[in-house]
Amino acid sequence: MSQSSEQFGRFVEPSGNSKEYLTLHFSPSASARQERWQNYGLSADFLGDYFSNFFPGNQISDHELSQKDTIKSAVSFIANELLENSIKYSYDCAQFPITLSLYLYEERLIFRSVNCAEIAVAARFKQFIRDLLAAPDIDVLFTQQFEKTAAGSGESCMGLLTMICDYGVELSWKFQPIDRGKNTIQVDALAYLDLTKFDNQLFSN
Repeated sequence: MSQSSEQFGRFVEPSGNSKEYLTLHFSPSASARQERWQNYGLSADFLGDYFSNFFPGNQISDHELSQKDTIKSAVSFIANELLENSIKYSYDCAQFPITLSLYLYEERLIFRSVNCAEIAVAARFKQFIRDLLAAPDIDVLFTQQFEKTAAGSGESCMGLLTMICDYGVELSWKFQPIDRGKNTIQVDALAYLDLTKFDNQLFSN
């Protein structure tokens, strides 16, 4: 039986009118990932540094300095969590590279991670997504997942929940078959960060 694509949340492909975008590609080799694990955090920090430069921060105002630093921290954290999840659940045997992209718009940043996963692994992750989207109170779900982490039972996905609770990120996913493998599926994740909450004037000249 052929597979079909599934979408969760408000999945909208990033449009081509972004002010700036950047995509990083990571090797599909499992050994290389283990050797370079620490470098993935540096990649997320690089994205934070790169995109924070599009915001005011060179004036004397402490408020604008804080704005730039806050955005830098948010970008680094979100990028790191998406990248770590992609690496953790990626299926090495498929030889499918991991990509992480950021798109800058007038009022939002869109993060996009793409990786290949085993169907069984993806099925477990889909169940977490369903629970997340159906949760009447995200704070209660956060507490429940935190307790799971403390007890060492199951996948906590605390990073994704922290994105929502601390940064107001909106998450969505698309799962679609890969032609070259019956046991694998492509996982496409989007994270939308609303920039309007940082300041009314978003971009530096």
